[in-house]
Amino acid sequence: MAGCAELFEKLVWSTNVDHGAFQNLFLSNEQTADAIADDRVQGVALTGSPKAGRAVAAEAAAVLTKSTLELGGNDAFIVLKSADVDQAVKDGAVSRLRNAGQVCTSAKRFIVHEAVADEFIAKMTAVFESQVLGDPMADATTLAPLSSKAAQTTLQQQVDTAIANGAKVLVPGGAVTDQPGNGFKPVLLTNLLPDNPMYDTELFGPVGQIQVVRSTEEALSIANHSQYGLAGAVYAGTTAEAQEVAEKLETGQIFLNQPSNGYPELPFGGVKNSGYGREMSDLALYEFANQKNDCSRY
Repeated sequence: MAGCAELFEKLVWSTNVDHGAFQNLFLSNEQTADAIADDRVQGVALTGSPKAGRAVAAEAAAVLTKSTLELGGNDAFIVLKSADVDQAVKDGAVSRLRNAGQVCTSAKRFIVHEAVADEFIAKMTAVFESQVLGDPMADATTLAPLSSKAAQTTLQQQVDTAIANGAKVLVPGGAVTDQPGNGFKPVLLTNLLPDNPMYDTELFGPVGQIQVVRSTEEALSIANHSQYGLAGAVYAGTTAEAQEVAEKLETGQIFLNQPSNGYPELPFGGVKNSGYGREMSDLALYEFANQKNDCSRY
C-alpha cells in the first residue's frame, strides 16, 4: 500500500499540482494522533479495522473533527434456488479470491439454498482447488501471496481455530512456508456455527465459507447475524426477486446478480461495525464540505 501511495503522489505532482495539495505522511500511531489534534486538520477518513476505527474516531471526536470510517466486512453472498449457479460460482470465486482475498468487500460468506447447494459446492470446490499460487508477475499464477508474514500467520491461526471448533474442511490449504513470499493456498470451509469463535470474524485472505440454508428467510437471518454491514450480493432468477431480498439486508451496499465492487459513481461505505460515512459518488463530496446556506434573500 505504501508503494501505491508513493506512486500516486508522484503522479499527482507530475500534473504540476502544488506539493502541499497532496502529501503522503507515513506516521506512527502517536504521530497520527498528534496530526488529528492539529487545528489545521478539518476531516479524517480511515480505511482499516474496527479496532483502528474506534481509536481514530475517538481522537477525532476529542477535537470535534469530522470523521468517516470504512472498516471491516464479512459480506454475505446469497444464492437462492432460482439462481444461475454457474454464474454465481464464477462471480463468487472471483470476488473471494481477487487480490488474494484481501478485499474488504469480497464475498466472504456464501449462503446457499439447499436446492442448489450440492452443485454450488462441487463447482466452487473445483475452482478453489485449481488455483495456482506463485509469483504475481508469472503468467501461470492465479493467486498471489498475502501482503505480509503477519497476515499469513494471523489467517492460519484463524483457520486453525475455526476447524478446531467444528468447521468442516471442503478444500484444504493454508500457509505455504517453503516458497518465497507469504503464500496461502485457498481454503474452503463449511459448518461454521454461531458458537464458533470465527463465525463472524473477517478472514482477510483466500478463505471462503459456505452455509447451506432451507429458505430465503433463513438466508436473510444468517446474513444479518453479523457485526458487519459493508457490502454483499444476492443471486436469483430475476432482478426483482434479488431486489426483494436485498432490501431486507443490513448492509451499506448490495449488488444484484453481480459481485460486490466499487464504482466512482456509487456511494461506498458500511453500517454497524463496518463504519460510517460514504466515499465516492456525490455523497462523498459533501462529507467534508461546509454546506453553508446563503439566506440573504429569504
